Amino acid sequence: MEKTNTTATTKKTTTQFPTEIVSLPSEGFFYPDGHPLSSGKIEIKYMTAREEDILTSRNLITKGIVLDKLLEAVIVSNGEGKPVNIDDMVLGDKNAVMISTRILGYGPEYKFEITDPDTGEKFKDSIDLNSLETKKVNFDEYEKGVNKFSYQLPVSKKNIEFQLLTHKDEKEIDIELKKMKKFSKASGISSEITTRLKRAITSLDGDTDKGNIHQFVTSQFLAQDARAFREHMGEITPDVDMRYTFTNPDDGSEKEVTVPMTVDFFWPKS
Repeated sequence: MEKTNTTATTKKTTTQFPTEIVSLPSEGFFYPDGHPLSSGKIEIKYMTAREEDILTSRNLITKGIVLDKLLEAVIVSNGEGKPVNIDDMVLGDKNAVMISTRILGYGPEYKFEITDPDTGEKFKDSIDLNSLETKKVNFDEYEKGVNKFSYQLPVSKKNIEFQLLTHKDEKEIDIELKKMKKFSKASGISSEITTRLKRAITSLDGDTDKGNIHQFVTSQFLAQDARAFREHMGEITPDVDMRYTFTNPDDGSEKEVTVPMTVDFFWPKS
């Protein structure tokens, strides 16, 4: 698997600031021909004190848009001089840009607290973010320039078509979940899984009516099918592989865990 971030970047220098060309996990494969991100690369600049102003802005933090504003500030172009709209980025590519931005801003060492999944004990650990790899996706199985995929549910045998979610989708999902928050508080049930499924699925047995798709997801989507579909989406989604091997310092046992994205990621302690 390929390394991601600064290990696969090309450094450039303008009269104003140094920049890096970062390879995207999607390789630009699922963006339409001619789209700026179809280049498979993105140019980002090194963080400055101005970007730290953004990260410490209480107003932006309160609104939940501080990281959006940070990415907008550091993204220079698609590597070929064309502007980039972060709303268009599939989520795995956005994750890669965030990690690269963090490396260029505060270095590759990321310290965090991890919970041993077996014992529940908490430990301090760290990782070199440059060591993270991109997930391996067999692009030969898909049509270039098309963000549309098909999958047959294993139990019900229904055929669905779906898309990889973009940053714009993520923002609209967050808005929808906030609107439903008062209802989920009363019931104690979160609608996050079904809300994401409704956004991803574009067709059900050839039917593209959103109302019918939403009805299916809400009341007819078998748990076995839903789990299998989410696993399939995870397998084909280009992204940064956030897994690493954690060694318990008490007993020396090793286990594969996911790097936690804590507040220290962009706000590391001095």
